[in-house]
Parts: sequence; structure tokens; C-alpha cells
Amino acid sequence: MSDSSLKNLIRQKAKDIGFSKIGFAEARQLSKHANHLRKWLSNGHHGTMGWMESNFEKRIDPRKVYPDAKTIIVVAINYFVNQHNIGDSGAAKISRYAWGDDYHSVLKERLRVLLNYIKSIDGKVEGKIYIDTGPVMEKAWAQISGIGWIGKHTNIITREYGSWVFLGVILLNKEIESDLSFTDHCGSCTKCIEACPTDAIVTPYMLDSRLCISYLTIEHKDEIDSRLEGKFENWIYGCDICQDVCPWNKKFSKNTEIKEFHLRENVLNKNLNEFQSISFDEFNALFRGSPIKRIKHKKFIGNIRLIMKGKENDNKPL
Repeated sequence: MSDSSLKNLIRQKAKDIGFSKIGFAEARQLSKHANHLRKWLSNGHHGTMGWMESNFEKRIDPRKVYPDAKTIIVVAINYFVNQHNIGDSGAAKISRYAWGDDYHSVLKERLRVLLNYIKSIDGKVEGKIYIDTGPVMEKAWAQISGIGWIGKHTNIITREYGSWVFLGVILLNKEIESDLSFTDHCGSCTKCIEACPTDAIVTPYMLDSRLCISYLTIEHKDEIDSRLEGKFENWIYGCDICQDVCPWNKKFSKNTEIKEFHLRENVLNKNLNEFQSISFDEFNALFRGSPIKRIKHKKFIGNIRLIMKGKENDNKPL
């Protein structure tokens, strides 16, 4: 079977499985993206995410993760749900990606199906699967493989779905013709930079995690800088502000067909006070199988209390 025939079969299977886009790239050492990562780390923009410093060489060269890697297959899957995440002043906000089931499980199962399909065609094929849990730079490879481009807010943007996509990667030990890299289409737009309430996008394409609401409400384990109190705008888990204002999202967002990403009952219908009183058991029951559960009850409540404290300080007389 020719490489082009195999590639077409893989594309069709990916579509049948439910992936929105798929791209192919040669497994090689990164250069431009490696320099950007090096600068980001040297500036301390990774905050307390120490694992981002670990295995730097593996991050910039997938062959150090999987020595037999010859091709990187990148898939994207649309997760957008057309539901407003804004209510009254007391409404709790949760990042859209966490409204449904945990994307790690959803993508991993589909990637396994795709890899097994490739193996059924060619018995010599082996591969490794990654969904942002290993030292693989998914966004860099998504741009190189033609999925989309890395926007000024540092998220991947696609022409068809905006930035509302999850990414997955298969490192394959078989050579398959690469797709063309995607070019940048942000132009002169700076809406995401201007909209960020904590000024986390310090320069275009450079995010300081230490100021990012998403990082602070999910990854950050230490005490949050008191100067940021009052700037969270009710985001208790993650933040979508930079994506909500993006013109590509306003124009091209479309509802996902993946039922696992549909809005779970009771995720968005509670205000800050209601969520603040949720018990340990209630939290585990409500967010079972959800990405929110990974921050655990203590962090969840801590996020809410920080926002409530910021509101109290804002209302204090001068």
C-alpha cells in the first residue's frame, strides 16, 4: 500500500471516530518553538509547574520520548457548547472545556482506536499516545502539521472551529508524508491581550502563568498573590476570557457532536454561595469523571473563597 493511500485511510478513520481535524508531521527536533519554550522558562512564566522544566530535551525532540518515532499524527476535536457562562453577579464561572467529561479519557479511547486501526493495516506499525500528559509539545506540532496556528493567547486556533479544540498526538514508527505547516492569522488583532483582567498575556504569544486565572485556579498550589484578588471575575475553575473575545471564535464556533462534551447537569446553575457550601462528598459526586475533580475539594473551595474575599474588599468603603 502506498503512503498516500494509508494516509487517506487514516484521515477517513479519524473522521469516522469523531475527530474534527488531523495532521501529519515529520518527527524531528524543534527549533523556533524550542527557543520560545526556553525563553518562557527562563522568564519563570511556568510558575510552580516544575515539570515543564523537566525533560526539556524530550519536549523539543519527540525522538527522545520515542526513539523509533518517524511521524507525528496530531488530531483535534471540537468541544464547543453554545451555552452562556455568564449569569448574575454571583454566578460561578467554569471554563467551557470542563463542562462535560474529562477530555483525557475521551481522546485517549479514540486515539487507541485509531492506532489499532493503523496497526491492523500494517502489522509493523507501533506507536505511543499523548494527550498533554507527557513531554510532547502538542500545540507546536498542531501548527507544524497544519491543524491551526498558535494565537497571541497561546491557544491553537483553527479556521473551522476557532480555538475550542482538544489536541491529541500519536508518535508513529512509520514514515508518512507531512502536511504543510499552518501560517499565523491573528494579524494586528489584540483583543485577547486587552481583555485579560490580570494582564497575563505579557506580550503577543507569551503568557505568564503566574498571572493567568486558569493556571491559578487549577495548577497553582501555593497562596495566590493578594494583588490579584478582585480580578477573577467569578472564574472558579479555568478561564475563557481570551477565547470568548477572539474574532475567530465569534465567527466559526460550532456545537460539538461529541456527547461526552455536552453540558453536564448542575455544572453552571450554582452561584458562588451555593458552590462554597458544597461538601466533600457532594463535590466528588457532582464532578465524577470531570476534569474539575483533579483539583480536589480543598482547592475548589479555596478558589471560591478567594473570589468572595476579593468582592468583599471591593465593596469596602474607601
